[in-house]
Amino acid sequence: QVQLVESGGGLVQAGGSLTLSCAASGRTFSRDFLGWFRQASGKEREFVAAIYWSAGNTYYADSVKGRFTISRDNAKNMMYLQMNSLKSEDTAVYYCAVLVSGSVYSTGAYGYWGQGTQVTVSS
Repeated sequence: QVQLVESGGGLVQAGGSLTLSCAASGRTFSRDFLGWFRQASGKEREFVAAIYWSAGNTYYADSVKGRFTISRDNAKNMMYLQMNSLKSEDTAVYYCAVLVSGSVYSTGAYGYWGQGTQVTVSS
């Protein structure tokens, strides 16, 4: 059974940095896309970034491109989201997820989700 556990969230000032981690277990992910999503209070969950596990191809939302970096450690089955130049609008609960079927950019394409970690950016 696939399990995803996020960590690393917290409170940070605008302009600061934070790195989120996602521990993935339950199977090998060599043929999977894994992604980061976020959901701000009162808003829909939205795509942030994704990575193809084996080859390392990356995909980003326009809103985070150039500021966030997604990466993975194959040996540890860990995925990361390095977030730099954080803005107040980045405040949200961040989730990692495994793509089941469909577009890497689509929330509905992901079938396994972690419990989320809160990121709060103070201005």
